[in-house]
Amino acid sequence: MAKTIDLNADMGEGFGPWKMGNDAALLDVVSSANIACGFHAGDADTMAQTMQVALEKGVGIGAHPGFADLQGFGRRRIALSDAELAHMVTYQLGAAAAMARSVGGEVRHLKLHGALANMASESEAMARVCYEAALKVQPDIILMVLTATAMEAVAKDLGCAWAGEIFADRAYNDDATLVTRGTPGAVITDPDVAAVRIVAMLEAGGIIAQSGKVIPCQIDTICLHGDGESAVPMARGLRAKLELSGYDIHAF
Repeated sequence: MAKTIDLNADMGEGFGPWKMGNDAALLDVVSSANIACGFHAGDADTMAQTMQVALEKGVGIGAHPGFADLQGFGRRRIALSDAELAHMVTYQLGAAAAMARSVGGEVRHLKLHGALANMASESEAMARVCYEAALKVQPDIILMVLTATAMEAVAKDLGCAWAGEIFADRAYNDDATLVTRGTPGAVITDPDVAAVRIVAMLEAGGIIAQSGKVIPCQIDTICLHGDGESAVPMARGLRAKLELSGYDIHAF
């Protein structure tokens, strides 16, 4: 039986005349796209354009909601009430679903962005609020969760469809959370290093933390951040390495 894996990237993160990443090139490589919904990045035009190209290239469309933090790119932690969190996710998923339908597609999955995702990976209560809000809007949506974290525990408890995600370009702590940006080695920019590391994780059946510890987990999809200069060569290099290692790239 052939080995399959999904490659995903965050995209649609430009805003007005400001461009972020090379989405067109990434959409030739990845099989799933997490598209910003206008809060941490993105706008209506960028969403529509990105979704249209994703649809044309057969790439799965996902909603990528984050905090309302354009200046901080959604990477700053913000304290919100449960109601505010739920409404924030509902609003962004609703916008993504409507925009996808307008170009003839549909939203298949949801992935929380940045600080919102990091906080939900640490707190089952927060993950539950976000995920229950999404499921009320679209009960059949696939939740893309940071595998082996509170997100996965909540998705399993809710009995919904989910996909376990790991990062190609981020280092891990021993509890499966991400090493904080700014810490030495937290962000991996060398495509060869990332590719070797990811194949090793897939073969080990788990996350390999910065310490060398293996954390057994379900790996369905691998994320490449689309906003860095190394995003496209990283994506191409990783896909080539995975294919040479016997993996077929398909949307989960």
